[in-house]
Formats: sequence, C-alpha cells, structure tokens
Amino acid sequence: MNVLWRSTWQSCPHWARTLSTKATDGPLAGITVVSLEQTISAPFCTRQLADLGARVIKIERPGDKPIQRELGFGRQEPSRPSRVDARTGSRRCSSPGASTRLGLSYEALKANHPSLIVCNISGYGPDGPYRDKKAYDLLIQSEAGMLSVTGTGAKQPAKVGISIADIAAGSYAYSNVLAALLRRQRDPEKRGCNLDISMARLARRLRVLRMLLFIRMDFETGDGKSVMLGIQNEREWASFCDKILGQLGLAKDERFVSNSLRVQNRDALKSIICEVFALRTAEDVLVLLDEAAIANASVNDMQGVWNHPQLQARQRWTEVKTPAGVVPTLLPPGMGTDADGLNARIEAVPDVGEHNEAILAELGID
Repeated sequence: MNVLWRSTWQSCPHWARTLSTKATDGPLAGITVVSLEQTISAPFCTRQLADLGARVIKIERPGDKPIQRELGFGRQEPSRPSRVDARTGSRRCSSPGASTRLGLSYEALKANHPSLIVCNISGYGPDGPYRDKKAYDLLIQSEAGMLSVTGTGAKQPAKVGISIADIAAGSYAYSNVLAALLRRQRDPEKRGCNLDISMARLARRLRVLRMLLFIRMDFETGDGKSVMLGIQNEREWASFCDKILGQLGLAKDERFVSNSLRVQNRDALKSIICEVFALRTAEDVLVLLDEAAIANASVNDMQGVWNHPQLQARQRWTEVKTPAGVVPTLLPPGMGTDADGLNARIEAVPDVGEHNEAILAELGID
C-alpha cells in the first residue's frame, strides 16, 4: 500500500535523491510514502507518518544536506538515496505543475495504481489565477491577512514568529493522509484518492479561528521578567482588579468598563498594571494569577523552553542521532514510552546517500 507525496511550492534542482526506511512496527507499518519535498511542510508531515511506522522514501537533492535533517525532521530509519532524473525542460521539479509534467499526477497514475493516495501541497491550489505563483510562508501570511492581526497594532506588518502556514499545511496534509488511509481500508475496492492542500486556504482558516481575548498582552515585573495573561470576560476582569491589582474600583473606571474601551485605552491600562507588577517578581505574579483563576504564562526564551519544568517532569525530551551529531528532540504529541500508549519511533536521521545501493537493488537497478 502506497502514498505518493508531492510538495510543489518550493523549487528544487534537476536531480533529486530518494531516501528510504526499513519496515518497522507501528500502526502505519506496511505503508510506503514516496515524497518529493524540500523544507517544513512536507517533511513535517512525513516525519509524523514515519513516527507511526510508515516507510518513507524521500526525493532530495544530490550532494545537499537539507536543514530539516539536522533539526530531526528526517528521523526515519537510516535512508538510502538513489539519483532520479527529475528534469522537465527548463523548469525545476517542484515548481507549480511540475509533477504533472513528470507524469506523477493522480490522473496519470490511478489507472495502474487504483489504491494510490496522492497528496499535493501548493501555495494557492491547482487552479485559479494564483495557481502558478510561488508561495513561501511569509507571502502566504501576507495574502491571507495574518499580518494584519499579528503584533501590537502598529502600522508595520508583523509575521507570526514561526512558519505557521508551512506547519499548518503539513499538519492538515498529515490528517488528510490518515483519513484517506482509513477510508481506503473501509472501501471494498480499496480505492485511493487525490488530496489537495493549499497553504493560503489554511492560513485564512487560521486567521478566522483567531481567539479575541478581552486583555491579551505581556507585562513587566519587578525582577526584569515578563508575564503574559489573558482575561476573557467581565467576571475575570473584576476578579483581576480586586485580587491581583487590589483596585476593585478600577473595574468601574469609565476608561475600562468595556472591552472596546480597554483596548482603546490599553496604554494607560498597561501602565497601571505594570506599576503594580513592578513590586513583585514574575514568579509571585504567576502564583497570584493562578490563585485568581486568571489564565497566564511565563514569557520564555528558547532556553526557558529547553528547561521547562513541565517538559522535564513528563520526560518529553529524548535524543536523536543526525549527520551533524546527536541533538535533543521532543517526543511527538500524543506519543511516549508508556506501555499502554502509542509509542513513537525515534531513530537516527539518515544522511543523504547512506542507503543508495539498497534502494537501487530493491528497484532492480544496477
């Protein structure tokens, strides 16, 4: 049983390499994924499929070591690349429409492989006036309106700090592939399907789902740190004024009696809150917010995340070997080492070319 994966929003060279994994245990054992991919979206998806036991064959650049391997995104079992001529005239193999020119479209393959599932990630989809536009994460965020709802409200557009459009595309591709596999299993004829993942459409959906809290900002404390808090109704606002600020009357201040007025007068409100918080440490403020049932969080840098007590307590960190050496990595969400749970497959990230001969032999190529 196979899944063909295509990521068409990034450009790639005329030559690519195939990377493979051995069969292994897991709920997706026996599933083979062939992936033409570059960075983030497709590797994010295929990593999750590999975690569940799928065998992943990746088409990549010869002589190149994609950064996702050093970050642990390629952490299937040791892989064996073989060169594949991916040329289509002067166009590169991952430009929009290239897979069709290569004869790898669902329509071209389904007659001989009716059970095949094809998943294609693109910037704007296979049709419409934007179908041929190149699309990268920042550009998608811009087109989808995400820059307009991110940041502090200043005129300068602000992007989401991570590649949210790329990651969302990979996540939706992952869930769509799993749904397609389940549907195929239930289908008496075991028919495959064609999946189309548009980054722009996903980014617009994320923007629509954006939660609007009554107060959502960070505040400095007396020890030079910051805390983030979220107040989402009038009851919590009154409790915050009374139990945290010690100023119950502030809840009735004409400048702050509604959410729209609090937003309008946010600078004055932040000054009042920071004046109170300046008398306490961040840890003290977080304790008070917890006691008052006000949602809150530390404003961590990456080192803070690395040492986060929750991740340490739940033993979520592990290590993985990569071509650049051993690096720490988090266990996939929902998976762990519990005997009664779903165990993750955490194995070495293969180097490009490592298993070239084995893949060629499997394909009957000398």
